Amino acid sequence: MPFTLAGVCEYREEIRKSRFIALAAPITSAAEAQMFIEQHSDLNASHNCWAWKLADQYRSNDDGEPGGTAGRPILAAIEAQDCDQVAVVVIRWYGGIQLGTGGLARAYGGSANKCLQGAERIALISRMPIRCACGFSELALVKLRVAELGGLVVEETFTANGVELQLAIGETQIETLQRQLADLSRGRIVLQR
Repeated sequence: MPFTLAGVCEYREEIRKSRFIALAAPITSAAEAQMFIEQHSDLNASHNCWAWKLADQYRSNDDGEPGGTAGRPILAAIEAQDCDQVAVVVIRWYGGIQLGTGGLARAYGGSANKCLQGAERIALISRMPIRCACGFSELALVKLRVAELGGLVVEETFTANGVELQLAIGETQIETLQRQLADLSRGRIVLQR
């Protein structure tokens, strides 16, 4: 199951006199990822390397380090931690000792990995859109049942006869919700995909 982050997290490390700071954050768009990277990059640092992943979209940048030694290892760390909708920037201040290409890849990937390991995570649940209608008196209980199963009420439309609801719920929970709502309404509430 893929995860995203609850908020921004940070990890600091010194490797052979070079300082590394890894910052990671949840994102919902490519523009948001770029904005996070621009806001947290340090122009006084030697390198600001980054990667982000958003479903099947991903980008990475070595920012002047030898090709494939920074951005790709950061992206590999995101994937290794089973993260999605995440951006990571690793800032390096050069300390005077060459790390070599393998050392750079381990330093950047390792910093990103440790940052993501220490972060508070949220499971990403894929939800299906469904609809139903209920009476005014049943609305509070319907909302409660949906919330208990990890679903969302996307939209409510009040009509003369009751309420029409647009819901989003995990596919594995639809059958349980249908059974609960049928019991609640004596079979009147029916879910429609």
